[in-house]
Amino acid sequence: MRPEPTFADKNPSKFRDYSMDTTDPLKERVRQTYRQMHLNQTVDFVKGRREHWLKFNTIKMTVREALEKLNDLVDESDPDLDLPNIIHAFQAAERARAEFPEHDWLHLTALIHDLGKIMAFYGEPQWAVVGDTFAVGCRWGDSIVYRDESFEGNPDGDNPAYNTELGIYQPNCGVDNLLMSWGHDEYMYSVLKHNKTKLPHVACNIIRFHSFYPWHNGGDYKHLEAPQDAETKKWVLIFNRYDLYTKSEVVPDIEALWPYYQTLIDKYLPGVLEF
Repeated sequence: MRPEPTFADKNPSKFRDYSMDTTDPLKERVRQTYRQMHLNQTVDFVKGRREHWLKFNTIKMTVREALEKLNDLVDESDPDLDLPNIIHAFQAAERARAEFPEHDWLHLTALIHDLGKIMAFYGEPQWAVVGDTFAVGCRWGDSIVYRDESFEGNPDGDNPAYNTELGIYQPNCGVDNLLMSWGHDEYMYSVLKHNKTKLPHVACNIIRFHSFYPWHNGGDYKHLEAPQDAETKKWVLIFNRYDLYTKSEVVPDIEALWPYYQTLIDKYLPGVLEF
């Protein structure tokens, strides 16, 4: 899963560096974002945010308008990039297009995978928008970043209904049935389904689980996997090559690329969407 040299301006070992250094402003911003996330993301919190956001009555806009809004967002959980999200969106999409030119659905999936981050413009703190996701309602996965100290004070850790290996779930229930920490993945997946996207279901699942690193990268939650999750994981791992290893200072010519991607938007997710 390492990138070809032509697609990486940064050594792969330098990505996703979550080491602690309180003198480094970027690393400290990332650590504090995860601290707030892990302290506050409980079963009750997630249910409340789902109740709030899944009414889809926040704003109506096109995909292009939503992408252009991301011009003003820098992800406070990302240790690899300090550029607006729209640039990363086109970086990822172009990488997918280069490797799988025949899968236009994958190109669009890469372009819109972070669109759910628009929640940050409508009152949601970034710790409930960005960053790696995890399942709530069961024991937190061992590979979660900052796992050892950042969950201290989260009441679900003291709740016997939620702090066991299975928690509220049945063995091999499938990742589709997990209650995920609230963030842009789950929100955008729900936006796609609500707006009746023509993207294939696997594309929606890529968006839903692309930040679920403790599962697809860390090897946690295997006891909750169902057989059909193997296909989802396969495509998420393919996609994450574009999501992660295209993060560089090379900025694509967005205006030149718009016509192609607008044809994909018109094909799979046209018109004005309800967010």
